[in-house]
Formats: sequence, C-alpha cells, structure tokens
Amino acid sequence: MGLGLFLPRLRMRGMLISVVVPTYNRARFVGRAVESVLGQTHFDLELIVVDDGSSDNTGALLESFSDPRLKVLRQENRGVSAARNRGLALAQGAFLALLDSDDYFLPRKLSQQYAFMRETGYAVCQTDEIWIRRGREVNPMRKHEKPPVLRLEKALEMCLASPSCVMFTRGFLEDVGGFDESLPACEDYDFWLRTCLGHELALLPEKLTVRLGGHADQLSRTIVGLDLYRIYALVKLLEDRRLPAHDRAGVLAEMEKKARVYVSGCLKRGKEVEAGRVQALVSPLLPMRPRFG
Repeated sequence: MGLGLFLPRLRMRGMLISVVVPTYNRARFVGRAVESVLGQTHFDLELIVVDDGSSDNTGALLESFSDPRLKVLRQENRGVSAARNRGLALAQGAFLALLDSDDYFLPRKLSQQYAFMRETGYAVCQTDEIWIRRGREVNPMRKHEKPPVLRLEKALEMCLASPSCVMFTRGFLEDVGGFDESLPACEDYDFWLRTCLGHELALLPEKLTVRLGGHADQLSRTIVGLDLYRIYALVKLLEDRRLPAHDRAGVLAEMEKKARVYVSGCLKRGKEVEAGRVQALVSPLLPMRPRFG
C-alpha cells in the first residue's frame, strides 16, 4: 500500500476544526447554536456539545440531529469550565473554536477565521461580533471595542475577548492550558490574562459571531459580585512566573482597584467578614499595606 493513499486523509486532518459548545438548560437556544456550526461553509469540522447536567429537554433536542459531525457528551453538572475542558480534551482538530450555547455563528465564520490564521500565523484570534439584547441589535460602547491585538494592559481592564469569537491552535491550548474549573464565573477573564503572557490575541475585524444577551440565566445576571472572581484571577497572575516584571505594577494597580470596589460594596451591605477576607487576600501582595473601605 503506497504512501499516496494516506495523503488526502492527512491533509483533511490539518484542516479539521473542532468546535466545543458547553450547555446547561439551554434547550431554547442550543439548537440554533448547533445549526449555525453544522451550516458553516467550512465543512471539515467536528462539533462537540457537552451537556453539563441539563434537566430540561436539551438532551432530546440534541438527539434530533443526525449529522455525523456532531458528538454529544453528557456529564453531571460541574460548570462551564469543566464542560469546555472536557470537550477540548476530546477534540481532534488542529484548530479549536468555542461557542457558548446561547450564541451562534454566521455561515462563513470558521472559513474566514481559518484563512486569517493560516495567512497571518497567529495562534489565537477572535472575530468581531453582533450584539443582540432582548431581540434587538445594540451597539457596544466604545470601551468594549476590540483592539487589533489584545495585550495584557487592555486585558486587565475588562474582558475584551469572547469565547464564542475565538479560534486557536492545539499548540496554543497546550501552552496556555484549559479553563480554571475553580472559578464559577469570569473564567474567560482568567483565560485571556494567561493568554496575554505569551501570545498576541489578534482580531479579524469582521462581524461573524452573534452574541445574545439580556436573558435571565446568563452567569453575569445570576452571580453576584463578579469582581471577586476577577480578583482571584489577578492574584493567580501575580503568582505566575511568566508575568514580566515590567507588567507587575499594572496588575497590582488593577487588583487594588477591583478589591477596593468589592470591599466597599461588602461594607455597605454589612458583610464585614467577607470584606476582611478579601482585604487579607490582596494586602500582602501590594507594595504598601493600604486601608480599604
């Protein structure tokens, strides 16, 4: 049997894109997310949907799809990071993309992003996006505009990358690692901070992803005190040996700013114990021990 018989398969494997979709009780949204992936103009893909313990009819809806490129995994509820990590661990593609189950891709999203990465050599990039809130398209504020390349200085301020917009190589994932399963929220903020330690996250300035917002089950609406998890991510970053010395002051300043806001909010609500716990967490890392509150 000659080597030539294997070449088409090898080429196809190099073009394979794996898309990972974590979902939990999103039966009203996940069907559209799945259809948007299976309808991509880049046909050589696998779609891995990880059902994170849904109790609605998500399972039955996913079973209604017959496309062989779709793989459905089910697990007990462990959170979005565990679901994403499981899907990424089983993905076979050389290129990996994420999609939240309440968002969806436009038809040329994967093909254009794949071509952009092949042409530029970036190991990780994101597309621009369309925001839909309560059924209407809205324009992001200027502060939410994505830079041509996301670097640490901008990533510290707020989360300027969306999982649903991102594609990266297998080598990138091996370098950065998966999502932090100890964080119930802001796990993407932590992921992009770690990304910026060794990679430039480039922007393909085309609106190829649709992000839906305003529904009640979004993490940003169900978890109170999101800055707490951003503070945890910044503490982790300060302990990372890859953090350049010249970036440390900026990370410290952002951590102190977020901690002051969080501690002040706790004190206003009579949560003195929680305020003291967070103050004790961050104060030893600061050059001077500040007073909070």
